[in-house]
Amino acid sequence: MQTPEEPSNATHVLAAAFPSRLADDVRDVLAVVPTAELSPARSFTVEVRGEEVAIPSRIYNEEPGADPQRSLTPTQQVILHCLYTRHSDGRVRQRHLERIVACDEPWVVPFVMQLAGEYVLEILEAIAGGLPGLSIPGSAARRLYGEFIVRNPAFFALTEQRAVSYWSCYYRWRYGEFGMYPGSALLEAFRAAAREQVG
Repeated sequence: MQTPEEPSNATHVLAAAFPSRLADDVRDVLAVVPTAELSPARSFTVEVRGEEVAIPSRIYNEEPGADPQRSLTPTQQVILHCLYTRHSDGRVRQRHLERIVACDEPWVVPFVMQLAGEYVLEILEAIAGGLPGLSIPGSAARRLYGEFIVRNPAFFALTEQRAVSYWSCYYRWRYGEFGMYPGSALLEAFRAAAREQVG
């Protein structure tokens, strides 16, 4: 059972989700994030351009109001949206995903890719719609995601396994074969991006 979070520990957990060079920006973002009654759920670890980050599977913080968000710089707003893609409410995850999916920062990629293995169909559609360049050889999006997958093959393999499991559990009745499921085409685009990176 989760326990009420210790603010300093929760801050450390959330800050660990981003490269160290963003520490000052993350601190400013966390200053406007309401305190949650529950601690962030266990983290998953990935490599972003040679640095390990640990991203919480779920957070339970309410969203900050519009005024505090407006006080943030553009980079800080992206950090905020990344954090809320981990929210326990799928509608909140989708809303914040839509604000960052087209971002070309390498540290945004794991937040987007984690959602490709989750069960909300509208989120899968938002990723596919927000990354039209993913299917274009040589595109910036293809290089960005391909590089991440090559550096994190175990994470991508787990993402694929989760996508198949969720399809089987929730969507097999609607899409009789996994190849018909929207998540399948998205994962194939990610695999093609990785193949392009390794030649």
